[in-house]
Amino acid sequence: MLFKNYRFPGRYGPEWGSGGIFGLRYHNGVLYFTVAFEAEAHFIDVKSGEEKTYDFTLVGDAPTSGGDTYNAVETVDEFIYFGGWVHAPAVYREDRRILFNNKYSHVHVYDTAEGSVKLLWKESIHHETDWAGEISDIIYDPYGDRLLLAREDGHANLGVYSLDRKRGKAEPLITEPSPKGTRVHDVAFFGVGNNFTGGVREFRALDLISGKWEAFKPGGSVDGKPYERPELGAMASAYNRAFAFVRGGIFAGNPYMGEVFTFYRLLDFPTFYAPFRVNAINVGGGILTAFNSHHDASYRKDSSDAGIGWDFTNTLVGPSVLVYIAPPMVKIVGAFGARVTSIEKMDGKLLVATNTTPNTGATEATPFDTGNRDIVVLDEKILQERPPAVSFSVPLDLLRKAGKRTFGGIPLDGYKSARAIFYVKNDIKLKVYEYDLSLPAGTAEEEIVDLKAGRNVIDLRTFSGIVGFELEKEVKGKVRIELL
Repeated sequence: MLFKNYRFPGRYGPEWGSGGIFGLRYHNGVLYFTVAFEAEAHFIDVKSGEEKTYDFTLVGDAPTSGGDTYNAVETVDEFIYFGGWVHAPAVYREDRRILFNNKYSHVHVYDTAEGSVKLLWKESIHHETDWAGEISDIIYDPYGDRLLLAREDGHANLGVYSLDRKRGKAEPLITEPSPKGTRVHDVAFFGVGNNFTGGVREFRALDLISGKWEAFKPGGSVDGKPYERPELGAMASAYNRAFAFVRGGIFAGNPYMGEVFTFYRLLDFPTFYAPFRVNAINVGGGILTAFNSHHDASYRKDSSDAGIGWDFTNTLVGPSVLVYIAPPMVKIVGAFGARVTSIEKMDGKLLVATNTTPNTGATEATPFDTGNRDIVVLDEKILQERPPAVSFSVPLDLLRKAGKRTFGGIPLDGYKSARAIFYVKNDIKLKVYEYDLSLPAGTAEEEIVDLKAGRNVIDLRTFSGIVGFELEKEVKGKVRIELL
């Protein structure tokens, strides 16, 4: 498998920091992806090696920037539908801001038989600082032969829209912000809520046969403890359940089967470590996605951007990890740098798009993309092999700042050695929760450990599945978790 380019250094593309490689999709012998923020859509005929690029100028004039930053892509018959947003033309100001008058949300279609790109739909509110809801997900409705568009990131025209894939006409179905969705049986579930502020507040289900909507509130956590800011990064379905990957863990379940959407704490830290700006794909009957270390961040400490504080977004507690979901098992299968932006499978390989740099804030725009992006090619057999060595380091003072005492959700499956080293200033009790991703959901087992002032080593090999932690009270110190 040979590409002309595996690596994409930053080039001209005015926006907030770095975008990434998004929308990886292999269909009908063609590999598609978009490089953001340069607004370059790539279409590679894998057999011949011929590569075509498109600069989004069907939307508006050059120079363009953006493209897609949420993996909005779907395939139907010979067509690849790809969406997102684009500046056309991009207007960069030297006060490190961008004018949004020319920012459009869009859906294009690539015909793999003809090798041609067409603009199916675009929309803009032509405002200097605000924009219409970006297209962050596309789901095909095979009964209505239409595309369902999820829109959360923006100031107007948010919600779930229905797009006629022949006429290019879009109509709102619900108007609450929705970043992602997934199809299960004969319904499509969508997460509803605002990312960067509160996260998922409910799930909406569209009956694809009757057209009726129902709303479901998220349920509690298997460890019985509260969760905070469950910002939604990706959704997928398997086992007739919907899985919503959020900051701090996973919601899984299906109300139509008598289950609530239960929260399973997974890789929950007092930072913006999250499965954000990445997709989730089905592989081998399970689900593969990533939890990212550094996807959105404030660059300057005095940044006034609301909702993403400097400590919260720039404290790096661990590597980005690929996780494979095969209930009741959750297994780490890859360790990467700042972030994974897109995942796809092709010819027995896994394509993993990565980036060295996060998206930044509104007052920190640059005229070029600031990241180094590449595509890593792995063998699918990593799903069956031993997991990679991974470590996490969490400053306990961040728990105090976040008002948290419960954290963790460390998946142990596949590891022969695992330990947590707590360095604390005072004696304190620690509660360890042990659970797995059982469906229907169970409850966590608990064990209390007495930590003494100084260094404490907990052998996690005596536990199984997933382990979470709860401190009795605030304490200064740190914890290092090692998985080998």
